[in-house]
This record gives sequence, structure tokens and C-alpha cells, in this order.
Amino acid sequence: MVVEAEAAIVNVSDHYKRLFNRHASKEAEGNRFMTKDDFLNAVAPDEDFKKIERNQFALLFRLADKDDKGFLSYSDFIIFQNLLSKPDAEYEIAFKLFDIAGSGKITFDQFKQVLSSNLPPDAVPFDFDCDWLKLYIGNKEGHHELTYEEFTQLLKGLQGERLRQEFKHYDKKQTGYIQPDQFKQIILDVAKHKLSDSVIEQLPTLCNLYAGNKISFSNVVAFHNVVRSMDMVESIIRKAVRSSSDGKITKQDFLSQAAKSSRYSLFTPMEADIIFHFAGVDNSSGRLSLGDFAKILDPRWQIPEQLPNQVEPQQGTKKKHGFGWEIVESAYAFALGAIAGSVGATAVYPIDLVKTRMQNQRSKVVGELLYKNSMDCFKKVVRNEGFAGLYRGLGPQLVGVAPEKAIKLTVNDLIRGKFKDKQTGEIKFWQEMVAGGTAGASQVVFTNPLEIVKIRLQVQGEQAKNLDVPKRSAIWIVKHLGIVGLYKGASACLLRDVPFSAIYFPAYAHLKKDVFREGPDHKLTITELLTAGAIAGMPAAYFTTPADVIKTRLQVEARKGQTSYTGIADAARKIYAEEGFKAFFKGGPARIFRSSPQFGVTLTVYELLHNWLPLPGAETTATSTASSSSKASDEYSEMSMLRSRNALKMLLDLDYRFGVYRLPAAANAPIESA
Repeated sequence: MVVEAEAAIVNVSDHYKRLFNRHASKEAEGNRFMTKDDFLNAVAPDEDFKKIERNQFALLFRLADKDDKGFLSYSDFIIFQNLLSKPDAEYEIAFKLFDIAGSGKITFDQFKQVLSSNLPPDAVPFDFDCDWLKLYIGNKEGHHELTYEEFTQLLKGLQGERLRQEFKHYDKKQTGYIQPDQFKQIILDVAKHKLSDSVIEQLPTLCNLYAGNKISFSNVVAFHNVVRSMDMVESIIRKAVRSSSDGKITKQDFLSQAAKSSRYSLFTPMEADIIFHFAGVDNSSGRLSLGDFAKILDPRWQIPEQLPNQVEPQQGTKKKHGFGWEIVESAYAFALGAIAGSVGATAVYPIDLVKTRMQNQRSKVVGELLYKNSMDCFKKVVRNEGFAGLYRGLGPQLVGVAPEKAIKLTVNDLIRGKFKDKQTGEIKFWQEMVAGGTAGASQVVFTNPLEIVKIRLQVQGEQAKNLDVPKRSAIWIVKHLGIVGLYKGASACLLRDVPFSAIYFPAYAHLKKDVFREGPDHKLTITELLTAGAIAGMPAAYFTTPADVIKTRLQVEARKGQTSYTGIADAARKIYAEEGFKAFFKGGPARIFRSSPQFGVTLTVYELLHNWLPLPGAETTATSTASSSSKASDEYSEMSMLRSRNALKMLLDLDYRFGVYRLPAAANAPIESA
């Protein structure tokens, strides 16, 4: 569309406020509050409920409701969101949950109470008397309290210790091996939320990787290391795949790329065996594509109907259909632009006719004063020429408006795309003005011919009562003027259209973004779109009126006794000398009333048409400002959900069911007050 998403920067505070107001259902004393269910609706991503139960996100509510009120105020909610935005949020969330007393330190008893009360009854009991824990906390009689920094180090190693204790629990005879189903249970306890269904189903097959039908502790640790380093695994795989000629890699390719990516060895041969074993369940060739690795890289992975063997395109990019499809898309955009432009032009054409006649009217010094003002002009046109007279010259306008709008929108978007920052997507205000001005200049090739024909048809009706003056058709005017004559006044047209577009497009973009707060939670209504377009057109139309007056005088064929002009400077000098400075703003109000609503109607109709008449087969139609802006803001909303999920990361690494079960009220009371 006209203004792209890079100009729309989501206001974080406004986003939180809209999110809170949309979900808060409790009202008291004129204020709104969030219940626990409201909070979960706001922060819990639905797609995770398969692996992470909804009530586990209630752990976050307990932290946000620091006064144990049972509901959240807007202040509580925004404080919690600010906590989530911190780079170490998952550690801070865990620390606050374990710091029952709120003292800023965690004792042995607090650690034991919180961990025990949040693990399910059927979980393998954690040995709090283990040597590993004593290294961090000491003997429980020593009252060694952990600071935040010390606790984060303990938490990082806690999962590994739990893994060791669970292996020891199943390996009661201390043989160094466990059964495949026991291995599966251990991995599910500490990493189910990170694994796809495909990997979970295939977990017992790890016993087939080496001789024998059992799984060693080395296998368990190696698999756990792969899961913990999954982001690094994915990075190395993608780099290796990009370097491959056919988009497929071997185990040796993976290890070679891993060696290039770090000064030290990142993965052991056993860990590489595990990666390729689970990725190659359905492919025994030893050469795997990114599609094969998807089942272990993405925990949401499901067996697709058709899985691509290359990097998945970013959301919102267009699927490539070839040159023929590009022609179809261009024709589609051109058709909608033509319809929208025609509707906008027709809606305000009577105002445009009045504006033209007022601008062409000479003062008493050089001719008869036909109209007292714009309203008088309107009445006389209807009285002398009928209602149809208000639409004299509409035909050429409709013929020319389609290519005019198409080239203006295309050039504006093209120049903005060249100017925008590739990293942030932002564009500076002066760059927006240059893009708009360039778009205005490019349209003159279509605008000038249709303007000169339209204007001559519009003023022709003034002589309707003079039977000696024949009425001329648009075709006659075109033939009479010729190619050169059709571009008479083109310089004045440039003088008008360049600043008009340079003012209009940036103003329209910032009105939608800054005034009407367009975003994912506020899609602009038709009224708001019309208002934004109309307001943006007001200064653009009025401040370019002098250029429009000069253009009109140059393009109208002077009648007998009227002053003729040889160019812009000559016209400006003579108009000022004969009619004064005010003459340069003749028709200014009519121009505002015409240009403002015309652009508002045109852009609104264009956006609505894209919604009502989507192009069949198109993957995405990121053509309208609203949809583009919403997309940028939607990505921010998804990031908020991602942060809430990541906040549970450290806790879920202890057990994927952490926080699912609740103790009786008496036993759970101290934790609830956290």
C-alpha cells in the first residue's frame, strides 16, 4: 500500500495497556483488574498447551500478584511485563519463586520446600542430602544463604544433577545401564517441553545406536547435552546446509562446521551420532537436509504433508510463482487502484469543478466577475448547466486516474524501500518526503494531459448560453492540442504535485501511527482511515494552491480580452500585478474540500478492496498500510508470548510438570504469598 510497515513503530506502553484492557474483566471503583484467568489469556500462548499445561503459567500469576490479592491492577501487570523484558528474566522468575520470604536470599529450607511442593507425587524424589547440593549450600545446619548470582549457578547445574539422580534411581544394581523405556521417562521428565512428538516416539530407539539393547549413562548425558544446546545445533546445521551444494550434509560435515564455529570442540562424536540418529529415522542415506533435522530442532514439529528441504521463508514473504504470476499480481493491484481512484475522483468531482472555475475567474480589472464565491459558483452551475454540469470533464479524469494512482503508489513504495534501514526497518522523515516528492513527480506524465483536457471541459460550460461558441469533446481537445500541447503547464504541474505528495504521504503515515495508534490491537476503522487521509490532505492541498492556480491559468485557453501567459514566472508576475496576492489562493478552500476527501476515499477504498477481494492463490498480500503495520505489531505480540513461555524455561527444565500439581491450602500457603 502507500505507507509501509517500517514507518510504524509499536509503542510498548500502549501495547501493554491495550493488552490489559482487552483481557481485564474485573471492575471495582471505576478501575479494571485482571483475574488469574484473564492473566493466563493475556500471556499464555495457546499452542503450548499440548506440552505445557495452562495452569503452569499460573506460577507467573503468583509472582505478578505480589500482595496475594487474587487479581492484578494495571501497575502489577506492567511491572510483571517489565520483568519479562529483562535479558535474564527466566533466572529472575525462578529466583523470586524460590525466595519465599522476599529477602533476596534463598535458604536450604526454602529451596527444598519450593522444589518439593511443585514436583508431582509420581516424580523421582530429589535427594536433598546429596554432595552436589552441599557444595552450593553446605550442610543445612550451616544456614548458607544463596544470593541471586549464586542461585543462578546452582539452577544451571540442577537439571544435570536431577538427571544423574534419576539414572541412579533406575539403575538400582549400578550396572551402568538402564532400559529404553526408563531412558524415555528420564528425558520426558526434564525435557518433554523441548521435544517434538516424533523424537518422543523414537526415544527408545537410542538403544539401537550401539551394540546391545540398553542405554548407558553416557548416552543419557550426550542426549541431554544435545537438547540443552539445541540453538547451537540449529545454527551449525543451517550454516553447513548453506555451504552444501545439494542442501544436504553428513555427520562429518556437521562436525567440521562445528569445529569452524568455535575455538574448542562443541560436540562429541556420540552427540553427533544422536543428532543424526533421530533426524535420520526416515532417511538412512546418511545425507540429511534441513527438513530432516526439523523434527529435532522444532518442538512443535509435526509430520507435514510436504516439508521443504531449505530454510523456511520468513512469515509474510511472498511465495514465488514466476514471471507470469508477477504480471497477474501487477494487474490485480492496478485494477484495485483504478477502482479506488475512480471512486475517489467521482466522489469529489463537483468540488473540483467549482475549484477550477474559481481559479480561472479573472478579477473585474480583466473580465466579468461570474461568481461571488464557491457556493455561488456551485448554484450557478446547477442552474445553468443542470446537475450533469457538475461532472463535466469526468471522463478524462477517470481514464487518467488509474495509471496516475498506480505509478504514484508504486514509486513511493519503491523509494521508501530503498531508503529504509535494513536492520530496523525505520525511515527518516526527510526520506519520507523525498519518496513522496519523487512519486508526485512521476505521476505528472499521466496527470498533465488529463488535467488540461479536464480543465478545458470544466470551463467550457461557462459559455453555455453563448450559442456562437461550439462545445468541444475530449477527443477534439486532444487532437487540437497535440502531444506538445497536452503537456502545456507541465512545469507548474510538477510545482504542485511534488510538494503535495512530499507533504501528504509522510503526514498520512504519521497520523495513522501516532494519532490513531494503528497496531495489532487496533485495526483502523473506515472512519479513522477516512479521517487520516482527509487531515493529511489539508496542508498538502492548501500550501500547493498557488502552483495549482498558475497551472490552471496556463492550461485554460484564454478568451478574448483575457490576459494570456507565456510561462510560470510570467503568469505569477501578471496575476500578482492584476489581481493581488490573494489571487494565488483562489479556490484554496475548494481545493482542500476536494483533495482531502478524495485521497481519504481513494486509500480507504483501496484497503477495503484488498480485504474484500483478495487475490486467489496469493500467499500474502502485504499491500495495505493497516495489514503491514499490524504484521509488525503482531510480531511484537508474539514476542511477548515468547517471553512468558521462556520465563518458565528454567523451572520446566527441572521437571516438565513443574507447578502442575497443587498442595493442600495449608501446606501451600507460604508459597502462594510469594
